[in-house]
Amino acid sequence: MATQIFVNLPVKDLNRSVAFFTALGYTFNPQFTNENATCMIVSKDHIYVMLLVEKFFKTFTTKTIVDAKTSTEVLLCLSCESRAQVDELVAKAVAAGGSTPTEAKDHGFMYQHAYQDLDGHVWELMYMEPGAVPG
Repeated sequence: MATQIFVNLPVKDLNRSVAFFTALGYTFNPQFTNENATCMIVSKDHIYVMLLVEKFFKTFTTKTIVDAKTSTEVLLCLSCESRAQVDELVAKAVAAGGSTPTEAKDHGFMYQHAYQDLDGHVWELMYMEPGAVPG
C-alpha cells in the first residue's frame, strides 16, 4: 500500500471553505463529510486535506490553535504541471476571496507563487523544469 498523507487544517466556517476550494477545482469525499469536517481530495489515492471546524479540531489536540492570519503554523506546497497552472490556481484563489502573501518568484529552473485561503493558511504552488534536479 502506498503512503498517503492526510493534512488536518482548522477552519472557521466549513461551508465557506468548501465553496472556496471548490472554486479552485477541488472535490470532496462525501463519506468523510459532515457538519464538523470534510475530506478534500488533492491527489486521488495519495493526498487529502481534512478541513475541520475549529471546535472539532480542538478534540484532536491539547495545544492552542494558531490563528493562521497572524501566525504561521505550516506552509503547504503543491507541485503543478506548468507555470501556467501555478498562475491559474493563484488567480482562482484570489477570485474566490483568497489573497497572495508574496509575489511570484522565478528561479529559472523553478517557478513558484502562493495564495492564502480564507482562514489564512498559505498554499505554495511550484513548477520545476523537468530534469532541473539531477538524478
